[in-house]
Amino acid sequence: MEVVLLGTSSMVPTEERNHSGALLRYKEENILIDCGEGTQRQLRKAKLSAMKITKILITHWHGDHILGLPGLFLTLGSLGYSPSLEIYGPRGSKEYIQKIMQLFVPREVLAYKVIEVDKGIFFETEEFSLEALPLQHSISCLGYRFVEKDRRRIDIKKLQKAGVKAGPHLKQLQAGEDILFEGKKIKVKDYTTVIAGKKVSFVTDTLSCEHAVLLAKDVDILFCESTYLDDLKDMAKERKHMTASEAALIAKKAKVKKLVLIHFSQRYTDLSLYTKEAKKVFANTTAGKDLQVFTL
Repeated sequence: MEVVLLGTSSMVPTEERNHSGALLRYKEENILIDCGEGTQRQLRKAKLSAMKITKILITHWHGDHILGLPGLFLTLGSLGYSPSLEIYGPRGSKEYIQKIMQLFVPREVLAYKVIEVDKGIFFETEEFSLEALPLQHSISCLGYRFVEKDRRRIDIKKLQKAGVKAGPHLKQLQAGEDILFEGKKIKVKDYTTVIAGKKVSFVTDTLSCEHAVLLAKDVDILFCESTYLDDLKDMAKERKHMTASEAALIAKKAKVKKLVLIHFSQRYTDLSLYTKEAKKVFANTTAGKDLQVFTL
């Protein structure tokens, strides 16, 4: 699993920072979280193909998070994207996507489906789940959480020493069930190891709130907005954003392993100021940079 940051700016982009966007890559999944203006070009710079995107998760409908969608839709349509593109977002997303298609896409070139999300698990497979919770911003806004499920690793060498041969019965062990092999009981706990799944959360454009902590609980990496520094904490509150130290406090409360700050105001050019403030509260903090890759 890896996350590629495609944009770490807030409302106004800079020479170094694009509008909001990130790509979570997991096996065959390529999940785009937000699609700010310039996202297609960022994908190109990162040597990633837009045609491999499987899902788009929209946090909210402010321009710096979605203005890359019209161009992306046109590109996918012109290149024959298939099958249907899955788009998830807060209530109202169906209407907004319909308007984008009416305004910018001259004909029906792309098959897609829009799923409006409230809270909780909204997509699940045998390998992972996607969860959402509403945040506290000036409009309806969601935070997202990717949870890889725990899995069992079978100790094949140990099984071979016990005289257990390969076969369909190993699937039972993989599923956490004891088995009988030639009259001998093979216990799961003796021949398998549980590998904990990885967890990643995206919390952006919100005041500090309980749902932000819940989304971040025990994750391996939290990507969290930190639009302002403490010198503008009153402005942060007024505009329903967070400071770096507030993001760090969420990470501390949620017991995350690593905090990556994102969504920086163009007022600040020195990102070390963000990490300096945040590390006073939560040591394992870094300021995310455009096109930076985080591997789990």
